[in-house]
Amino acid sequence: MATQEPSPPSSMESNKPGFPKTILANKLEDKHLCNCCHNLLRRPFQAQCGHRFCSYCFNMTVSKSLHFCLLSLLQAFPDNAARREVENLSAVCINEGCTWKGNIKEYELSHEEKCEYMIIPCPSCKEQIRFNEQERHNERECPERTLNCKYCKEPFHFKNIKAHDEICPKYPMICEGCAKKKIPREKYVDHIKFCSKFRTPCRFHVVGCDMSVEKERIHDHERACAYEHLNLLLHYIMSMKVSMEGLQPQGLELAGHKLLDLHRSLRELEVRVSQLSTTSIGPPVQGATSSSSSSLGLPGPPTPALPLPPPPAPVPTLTVSTSFTPLPSSVGAALELQLHSEKTKVAELGRRCTDLEVKVGTFENVVCVLNREVERFTTTMEAGNRQHRLDQDKIEALSNKVRQLERTVGLKDLTVAEMEGRLREMSATTFDGVFVWRISDFTKKRQDAIAGRAPAMFSPAFYTSKYGYKMCLRIYLNGDGTGRGSHLSLFFVVMRGLSDALLKWPFNQKVTLMLLDQSSREHIIDAFRPDITSSSFQRPVSEMNIASGCPLFCPLSKLDAKNSYIRDDIIFIKAIVDLTGL
Repeated sequence: MATQEPSPPSSMESNKPGFPKTILANKLEDKHLCNCCHNLLRRPFQAQCGHRFCSYCFNMTVSKSLHFCLLSLLQAFPDNAARREVENLSAVCINEGCTWKGNIKEYELSHEEKCEYMIIPCPSCKEQIRFNEQERHNERECPERTLNCKYCKEPFHFKNIKAHDEICPKYPMICEGCAKKKIPREKYVDHIKFCSKFRTPCRFHVVGCDMSVEKERIHDHERACAYEHLNLLLHYIMSMKVSMEGLQPQGLELAGHKLLDLHRSLRELEVRVSQLSTTSIGPPVQGATSSSSSSLGLPGPPTPALPLPPPPAPVPTLTVSTSFTPLPSSVGAALELQLHSEKTKVAELGRRCTDLEVKVGTFENVVCVLNREVERFTTTMEAGNRQHRLDQDKIEALSNKVRQLERTVGLKDLTVAEMEGRLREMSATTFDGVFVWRISDFTKKRQDAIAGRAPAMFSPAFYTSKYGYKMCLRIYLNGDGTGRGSHLSLFFVVMRGLSDALLKWPFNQKVTLMLLDQSSREHIIDAFRPDITSSSFQRPVSEMNIASGCPLFCPLSKLDAKNSYIRDDIIFIKAIVDLTGL
């Protein structure tokens, strides 16, 4: 048997531990296990002590000095014999749902990193998904995917779709009044300003009217409810007055006391002026003495409490009286000046009170306008929030429906693919023990076999009868075993069928294998009768038994020569099972 030295492990291969044990289709043997990770050997190395390690485990053990026989590890060498044994073991895919079968070499080269059922993390959201669902997940399910808004064309993350819809200026909205649809959010406020069907709060809502009416009927409502509006307005003004009085109670009380003091001072001044006027036209000596004493601060005779007697005739006392007139005139002028000053203060306080009343009225108007604007914005916001909730509910319902439809379509696609595969298999199936296998693109498939990408191919299944043995062929276009690189190898495989319990075992029918000459001149034929002691012809316990046949079926040099075995890059393989005794 020709041997092929394996190439040194690449960086990718050396970074992988052994194959998991569940990959084996047959019984596990201890000699195929790594002494470090206890999995099936991958690119094995053998130490001088006889222990075997995966390439990855070997590098880790040597670099970290983790093994008791480190000295023998330093003299380790690649164990190519053990590698070939492991690579030829029958294998199944470890990923749930995958039905792939082959050997470990085929698994490592063409299936391990490409299995559609392999579980991988999404690079964006880190969710665990299958390899064949990666594209659909990135386009439809990943919350971190980027979408373009179909209204404003701006990109956003799918997880922020609600926040984007809330601020999108082109997002379509529905007017609650006239039911007009597809109004851009940026024009919605302008629309409801002029929409006659839009329900708006009554203008007297700031004073307690809680009715909302359509704009075109607002005047009818105000005329019908004028009496109620006046009552509400009256109560509102009274409450405002009480609240304004409560804003500066100390200042208003102080101003009231000041006014009372001023009125009292005015009355006292008027009394004093009248008394002084009466004194100035009385007896001259007494008036002079009293006036002089008052002006100089000297004590004089007490003023009688009774009213003064009527003045006598002014002629005898005219000269004396005239000499004392200036004194009481200066006192009256001082009193008048003080009175004028007090009146000026009273006028100033009155003016300030009037200014305060004007400012209070202005503030009341400003507060009223602000309340009206706040109510209008509150109404608009409530309408927007209500519409947003409705839209979100619709979006959620549609999203759920779309996801459900996607799952249904996915299941339908799987069913259709499965049915197509079964249909192709049934169209190629025969039930008379004779099977002709047409292999197209021979050159490309042979290059794949030489490169190790697809060294072996299985034919569709065929039967000896409708309820007979189930079989297939396996071909190595670059040879296998002793024929590798020099011959085309062809094998016969017994498969597990639905009627195996009714058949005679072991399988003991003569098998003839043929490479057909397309000019019908010289077919390449080989035949054998099964060895009934071989496990290849016992009743199958798995999907198929170990292949048995002709590793040296046809020299490759014969196919390369000019002949009619290959025509239009197509070859035909024929298998005939002898039905004698069945």
